[in-house]
Amino acid sequence: MIVWLNGTHGAGKTTTSALVQQLIQGSHVFDAEKVGETLMDITPELPGPGRENFQHWPPWRPLVVETARSVLDYAGGTLVIPMTVLIEPYWREISEGLAQHSIEVRHFVLHADQDTLRGRIEGEHVIPSPFRLAHLAPYAEAFRTWLHDAAEVVDTTHLTPAEAAVRIADAVGPRS
Repeated sequence: MIVWLNGTHGAGKTTTSALVQQLIQGSHVFDAEKVGETLMDITPELPGPGRENFQHWPPWRPLVVETARSVLDYAGGTLVIPMTVLIEPYWREISEGLAQHSIEVRHFVLHADQDTLRGRIEGEHVIPSPFRLAHLAPYAEAFRTWLHDAAEVVDTTHLTPAEAAVRIADAVGPRS
């Protein structure tokens, strides 16, 4: 099984994923962003628009599917994947690819209102990340148009990461 934690920057995916992993017996965290970082390290640079967002490179999505499948084949259990995917066709490509391997996916979106997300991002560093702030509007659009229907929503506006992790683990099943 895969427990996919979606949502934009500031929603709590990374922190929550580590806590979910502790609650689900036999689980591992797989950071799919590392697949994108590997693609970004290829020299000379790959063609196309992936430099600003590696998810735009066509190899990223099937590589995430194949890496997840290989890790599950090797280690078994559950993979917890904290990864923002805001483009619906990209999500469909990943989820359908996993389904072709008979991998169950529990897709959660960690949601918070825009003011809360902005406050979290601005509070992370002395100079807030323009990259993270730039993703607030695309996240709001994705949530409004498709993401809320494609995932189980966990509103983190008033939850700690530990509380969100318990809700997710409870929804998924047995815990350690």
